[in-house]
Amino acid sequence: MASLKEIKTRIHSVKSTQKITSAMKMVSSAKLRKAQKTIENLLPYEARLNLLLNNFLSSDEDAASSYAEQRDVKRVAIVVFSSNSSLCGGFNTNVAKRLTLKIANYQALGYQNILVFPVGKKVTKVCRKIGIEPQGDFEMMADKPSYSLSQELAEQIINLFISKEVDKVELIYHHFKSKSSQVLTDEILLPIPVTPSEKGAIVLNYIVEPDQFSILDRLIPTVLRLKIYTALLDSNASEHAARTMAMQIATDNADDILQELSLLYNKSRQQAITNELLDILGGSFK
Repeated sequence: MASLKEIKTRIHSVKSTQKITSAMKMVSSAKLRKAQKTIENLLPYEARLNLLLNNFLSSDEDAASSYAEQRDVKRVAIVVFSSNSSLCGGFNTNVAKRLTLKIANYQALGYQNILVFPVGKKVTKVCRKIGIEPQGDFEMMADKPSYSLSQELAEQIINLFISKEVDKVELIYHHFKSKSSQVLTDEILLPIPVTPSEKGAIVLNYIVEPDQFSILDRLIPTVLRLKIYTALLDSNASEHAARTMAMQIATDNADDILQELSLLYNKSRQQAITNELLDILGGSFK
């Protein structure tokens, strides 16, 4: 059995760790409230804009766009979002696994034809470990989501597709549902997926000025840029939620360990006192 001094040292160590995890939970909770409010305000706007674009493209065959052009995939771009720091449960691990699987699926194209745009230090390290050189440094966005920086990334991605340097663009990020639920999402950004109108659904035919092509040329880039920014905010909120839950679990586990150590300390102390009494009693009979 461990000595009383060793047990006291362990109790002190666990209490110190508990203070750190508790403080980190409070900080992450504060960041989460702000990030959650931002993404929840933006998602309805993004969903409505996507619905407008989908109705526009699916209601008129003549409304085809170069952004929706289906091509044989010879070169692919993957935009993947992670965090810069750890201690957020399986947040980064799940992203790394999905990216690794995605790269394995495109392995036949050759690594030189798989362009990865990593947002976050953790996924950048994964890229280099796999053997793929990241297409730029976007780590700053992971900690402080910036609309202007996300637009630079979006423009780069859009230009690659329009110039036919890549034939497909995919996104990997966590979608924030609640504090306890973040869904790892894998979706196609380009070519724009057009969902056919359901049978019996009302098909909206828009009257536009000056013409549909001018509207699409303005609307589609706006939707794509907004999608990149939304994914960034989604990932950021999910990171803070995952870290809040991870630190809560760590704090609760520390409570359990402290209870066990306190019980062990009391038992050891009681045994030590009993042994001293037995020594005293044994000495009095000599």
